[in-house]
Amino acid sequence: MKILVLNGSPKKKSDTFRMTDRFLKGLNQTQEHEVRIINVIEKKIAPCSGCFGCWQNMDGRCVIGDDQNGILDLYREADLILWSFPLYCYGMPSHLKALLDRTIPLLKMKMIQEEDGTVRHEALVDFSKKHTLVLCGCGFPDWEGNFDALRMQCRQCFGNLTMVCVPETPMLNVPAAAVVADPLLAAFEEAGEEYGRSLSLSPETIARLETPMIPKEAYIRIVNGI
Repeated sequence: MKILVLNGSPKKKSDTFRMTDRFLKGLNQTQEHEVRIINVIEKKIAPCSGCFGCWQNMDGRCVIGDDQNGILDLYREADLILWSFPLYCYGMPSHLKALLDRTIPLLKMKMIQEEDGTVRHEALVDFSKKHTLVLCGCGFPDWEGNFDALRMQCRQCFGNLTMVCVPETPMLNVPAAAVVADPLLAAFEEAGEEYGRSLSLSPETIARLETPMIPKEAYIRIVNGI
């Protein structure tokens, strides 16, 4: 399986990417996959100019001559696209959102209406066999309410979607928190094995990964230095 990992953190070894790294380790336990990791912050990706040149040419390419077209090539070839990033203002970091905005060359201007009434642009490439996994971490002490906007956006943008949204991720890089952080990282490795077998995660597994490591009140006291 070809896996494209889009690391949306400004840091290569971010809190969120520690989870992603362990997930990939577990995924490769079932069989060795071809994994390509893109550190998006290192790429030159301009904002979408809204020129619709891609829809005039209909060749799956963006008319802006930067690094995005190389990423689009990898995007088309991938069986699994793994978006890994920290929560910024209840959504994606801006450099990663620019990448997402500029995936429109993979769509057509033509609109179609689905059975549920949703109107979408018809795809230029076959997305039916592609899977999308979103791993997002945040510094808040719980996930309820904090990830709602992101969840809605991802459900609208991606098919065959699995999402895992994890609170308290700064603890993953604090040595003193290893007693609670290490079990979570181990759970991500186990989740990777599960995903490798079925290309999905059970609701129980997702709930386990999204459960805060320590109680909200304790986390707030630590962050505030009380």
